[in-house]
Amino acid sequence: MNSQEIKALTGQYILNTYGRFPVALDHGQGATLYDPEGKAYIDFASGIGVASLGYGDGDWVKAITDQAGKLGHSSNLFYTEPPAKLAEILCQRTGMAGVFFANGGGEANEGMIKLARKYSFDKYGTGRATIITLNNSFHGRTITTLTATGQEVFHNYFFPFTEGFRYADANDMASLEAAAGDDVCAVMVELVQGEGGVLPLDRDYVQALSKLCAERDWLLLVDEVQTGVGRTGRLFAFQHYGILPDVCSFAKGIAGGLPMSGIMANAKCREVLGPGMHATTFGGNPVCAAAGLVVQEKLSDAFLAQVEQKGAYLRQKIEELDLPCFGATRGLGLMIGIAVNDGWTNKDIAGKLIENGLLVLTAGPGMRLLPPLVISQAEMDQGLAVMKQVLG
Repeated sequence: MNSQEIKALTGQYILNTYGRFPVALDHGQGATLYDPEGKAYIDFASGIGVASLGYGDGDWVKAITDQAGKLGHSSNLFYTEPPAKLAEILCQRTGMAGVFFANGGGEANEGMIKLARKYSFDKYGTGRATIITLNNSFHGRTITTLTATGQEVFHNYFFPFTEGFRYADANDMASLEAAAGDDVCAVMVELVQGEGGVLPLDRDYVQALSKLCAERDWLLLVDEVQTGVGRTGRLFAFQHYGILPDVCSFAKGIAGGLPMSGIMANAKCREVLGPGMHATTFGGNPVCAAAGLVVQEKLSDAFLAQVEQKGAYLRQKIEELDLPCFGATRGLGLMIGIAVNDGWTNKDIAGKLIENGLLVLTAGPGMRLLPPLVISQAEMDQGLAVMKQVLG
């Protein structure tokens, strides 16, 4: 099918719930994608941070193919090797004590919320189930994770929303104290607010928050759906901040393009969810886990150091372009935000760049770049050249 046929068929049969750009994609290699007609697009988006190894990685393809030919699914009523090995690696590399595998980021955050409330119920009984989240946060599209999201624009249409959330300002301990109370069981944060604009939290604030949670026996929940699995230049963003959360979620890049997510719990929280307390049919699927093992194999310490270097390079070069529409950059590793100056809109900028062969994302009022972690120097420079040509 050509691009027009794909777009027409999509419009006819798929619910119109996405603000799609007018591009159909057919195949890719490295950090470059192609439409059915062969037009190339440098990818600074990686499927919203999912294609961590880019496209066409031979080891990833082989692992998926081999596992699919061996066993595609068995359910979690039985044991399989790939998810067990993946959980072992994740725990060994992070200091966490146990893993639950799920399918998407919102589902992972739901599991994290359930664990926090179960922990508090077991220890303190009823009446201690409120979770504090941060204004400008984003935690998912389910009813509960929409409520957890600290953006009023999402609190509409789907009434009644789930009870038990209060909001505080980021990097403001006084605001957090104002939201506190005897009914609080946990605080949930993104260490870099992704959808809110790629806004990293201050290190001192995060360490103070971690200390306060420990003192009051609140669980510290870290949403690493977007920041995890190498995106920031460490395996998980909490490793930048010198903390160990009680529970963290992950998704997006964990399986390099296949649907997989989960939560990791520390030793204190490892036994909170027992048999029958939480489950999913597809979580820990052996094909997805086999893909995840390849991702972990590739994300060595040396590789992660290169992610940090690539992010620093892109930020420096974008600022050196001195484009009239862009302000300062921010972020960690290859999770980059760009301020948009007055008189411009991020959607218009994104549309112009995509039309001219550079795939980008928006976040809050700014731009967001999430290139594949394997992006080459040549591909970065090609993307920068498109920016200069189109926006200069």
